[in-house]
Amino acid sequence: MTRTGRTISEKILSTKCGQPAFAGDIVVCNVDMVIGTDASAPMAIDYFEQMGGTSVFDPSKILFALDHYSPPETNSTRALHERVRAFGERYGIEVLNVGDGISHQVVVERGRVRPGDLVVGADSHTVTCGALNLFATGIGSSDLAAAMMTGQIWLKVPETLRVTLTGWRPRGLSAKDVALALVGEVGAEGASYQAIEFEGPALAQFSLEERLVFTNLAVEMGAKTAMVPIDSVTEEYLKGRASPGWEPVESDSDVEYAREVTLTLGELSPRVAMPHSPDKVLLIEEAVGQPIQMVFIGTCTGGRVSDIHTALAVLSRWGGRVARGVQLVVTPASADVRARLEADGSLAKLTAMGAVITTPGCGACCGTSGVIPGDGMNVISTANRNFKARMGNATASIYLASPAACAAAAATGKITDPR
Repeated sequence: MTRTGRTISEKILSTKCGQPAFAGDIVVCNVDMVIGTDASAPMAIDYFEQMGGTSVFDPSKILFALDHYSPPETNSTRALHERVRAFGERYGIEVLNVGDGISHQVVVERGRVRPGDLVVGADSHTVTCGALNLFATGIGSSDLAAAMMTGQIWLKVPETLRVTLTGWRPRGLSAKDVALALVGEVGAEGASYQAIEFEGPALAQFSLEERLVFTNLAVEMGAKTAMVPIDSVTEEYLKGRASPGWEPVESDSDVEYAREVTLTLGELSPRVAMPHSPDKVLLIEEAVGQPIQMVFIGTCTGGRVSDIHTALAVLSRWGGRVARGVQLVVTPASADVRARLEADGSLAKLTAMGAVITTPGCGACCGTSGVIPGDGMNVISTANRNFKARMGNATASIYLASPAACAAAAATGKITDPR
């Protein structure tokens, strides 16, 4: 039987490899953006040298970000930064400095990636970029080195899981709640090496920043990539950011998906992921009352302007202060986010309430910079992962929730329904 209908992934990878490609095919594709971080680029530089690399395919299509060790707190991490900077200077590659922000956040907000692109990054959450109707995926440091040299990557074309959002969004339901509900339903490996397409009539109720949360959490289900079709929300976001010339990519009407999941927004409510797995998801009512000693609001899942505005509103509603015995840490996802929050007074208000504001970047999320939880602490975080030792202390227990739920916990000292 001849296959004709293609998914978004199949269409993008067909274009990038120059021939028709369907799920299961192995293809070699031309890439549009290659991203390394201070946690991955140093090893990629090692591989680059071992491979005999003497040039990169196109420095304008490569970006390094010093975002995981931001700022560096040891001589060894400082040395990693210097190595990345030196390599970037040698080959004309832009290096985002300490404080510029998280790699995949910055390329989205600066319009460095566009619909239809193939984006590879040595950070698993590079998939976040897929909210702009493109194929973005995480790769290892050796593949990063090869992509820098050749401008190509080999991939197995993934099958596609379609997630349809329907119904009317109830008050108090965040994008993080929807994403966690999906992770809980699909499971940590339920979308292994699949592409996830988010679509449906209810998608229009979520901003582009909120859609970044959907694509970001896809990797916590094992997905290879995740994407959203173009609509007026995407087009408005791209105005003044991305250069013209891009075209929307959508799946054909006769596509057969590997699996379909429908989420009806009216049936959803705030969620929390329990230690120590993102798919250990409960209704927040089932976790209410759990004592919390540290609250982290930030990362590529919860460090954008809308996230921090939401948290500030909840804190203000709950008395405008952080509860005694609770440490609230706020880390903007980028320098642009920080500048906007400084300009509108949000950071000053949070500081007055008792929050600690840290350098834009990954921060405490991966335990490599910023504030580390104390022994035995219960932490509630807007991040995407809560594995044991994820934040740098194996004795801490990490709960994942929305910015609103995290702010409610900061105000009360315990997990609290933000509604």
